[in-house]
Amino acid sequence: MDFVLALHSHLPYVLNHGRWPHGSDWLCEAALDTYLPLLEMVRALDARGTACPLTIGFTPVLANQLADPRFADELAQFVEQRLRACDEAPAALAATGDGALRPLVEFWRARIRRLDDLFQAIDRDLVAAFGDLDRRGVIEIIGGAATHGYLPLLGRDESVRLQLAVGRAEHRRLFGRAPAGIWLPECAYRPRGRWAPLPAAPASGTRAGIEEHLASAGFRYFFTDAHLARAGTALGMYAEVPLGTERFDAERHDAPAVSRGAEERSPYHAYRVSSGRRHPVAALVRDPRSSMQVWSRHHGYPGDEWYLEFHKIRWPGGLKYWRVSGPQVDLGEKRPYEPARALARAAIHADHFAGLLGAIAAARGDGGGQVIAAPFDTELFGHWWFEGIDFLSALYRRLADWPDLRPVTASQHLQGRVSGRALRLAAGSWGANGDDSMWLNEGTQWMWERLWPLEYAFWEAAARCVSSDAAAPVLAQAARELLLAQASDWPFIVSTGAVEDYGRARFRRHADDLERLLRALAPTASPETLAAARGEAEALYARDRVFPDVLPALRRALGDATVRTAD
Repeated sequence: MDFVLALHSHLPYVLNHGRWPHGSDWLCEAALDTYLPLLEMVRALDARGTACPLTIGFTPVLANQLADPRFADELAQFVEQRLRACDEAPAALAATGDGALRPLVEFWRARIRRLDDLFQAIDRDLVAAFGDLDRRGVIEIIGGAATHGYLPLLGRDESVRLQLAVGRAEHRRLFGRAPAGIWLPECAYRPRGRWAPLPAAPASGTRAGIEEHLASAGFRYFFTDAHLARAGTALGMYAEVPLGTERFDAERHDAPAVSRGAEERSPYHAYRVSSGRRHPVAALVRDPRSSMQVWSRHHGYPGDEWYLEFHKIRWPGGLKYWRVSGPQVDLGEKRPYEPARALARAAIHADHFAGLLGAIAAARGDGGGQVIAAPFDTELFGHWWFEGIDFLSALYRRLADWPDLRPVTASQHLQGRVSGRALRLAAGSWGANGDDSMWLNEGTQWMWERLWPLEYAFWEAAARCVSSDAAAPVLAQAARELLLAQASDWPFIVSTGAVEDYGRARFRRHADDLERLLRALAPTASPETLAAARGEAEALYARDRVFPDVLPALRRALGDATVRTAD
């Protein structure tokens, strides 16, 4: 039986939008906690000859930031700040009677220096380093929508096409080749049919299903949640959690009841997705049983008492010295972290997880074409669950001992398969309640009611100005601002209630900028207005340096949706 481990890497655009807590430090934490350790792990396993065929996605908006020289400079300052905290920690710990924690200071110092050395060794270019592993066939890098826009709620099919066309073009630009697969933002899917998310939504007839857009853009597969395939109860990834812990704090739901036809909708097969028309796009279904073991800190491995406690941080400096210690243990009662014990627990949990996968394979028998798909957020490993990278490393080593399990990339599994199985997916996401409600609710309705008219105004302007050399810089930046405003992060942040003001402010900023640029593209705008807007477009691009070649993708999005993108 095949095993596909898929990781999804995403952060919204935060460069040049401050540092702490939701600016560049957010990106630097993810790089130091997750992306660099993961790169280190894959390279180490590859060097020893252990297969580690990760399927990993980097959203284009994240990859643009990682490839930006400004990120490398920000990370250098972030590392310097952390090392300075290590220098100052011994005296501070002694002053508060916490001198026993001093060995952990050296643990952090050694780790930070090691990862910084790795960053320098790859010429401060994470995108190139992961891209090299992809080209050599060690891992498979899949694509994403440009800014992680919540595709089922976008008001125009052109907007869906733009998210996908920009995403695919940027992947090719940054990683050197087109991706075969895609991670749908929030695993959100909508089949072909009438579109009416709100009474205030623009009038719309029958709209294409998401898989139709994927096929037209050139993608061959995506991942979906089990409840969308089985029409059962959503497992749920978001439930009363603060920003950034969306999936780490997953609460367990009862498994969907087995219904008539459940075998045909088993999560252990990939399917050809169809919502009324034939399209060569496959879906791999998340396995709820194995996923929960890793997702949940309440019911899975991350809540083990020996693992590093994420929520207790010593300030100033931002270092962590304590372990989970047990369920319901107050932050003030957390006990000191012991790295060696935590590493040993990660190995034990990897053994258990390999056994769980083996038991699933044994129970399923020898039927051909079966797969266990385990998709997770990349940032779960290393950032939220500090020992998660060690867990993955141990897991790949253990899988070599299970002859019935074959770790593969998604493309390797799909090669020559799924042609005989078709499936109509239900609409929904892997969010709370399994639907759109984490992104469209009473607290976020105003965002969509503002965004939809802007979409219509943008596409009217695009059709009118796409061939104008004078308007091209303004139209290009308007497209970027539209994409940035569409990011699913802003309504999600508002819905969590943790930093609502930040989510509102970032959405309004991009919507306001888009609105001003559109006024300059109006038929009644004077040449002087357009000239001034070109200057503003240049300044906005300097702030949000993403998608330099957006215009060809925009022209493609304006064209026939059924035209397949040429690779």
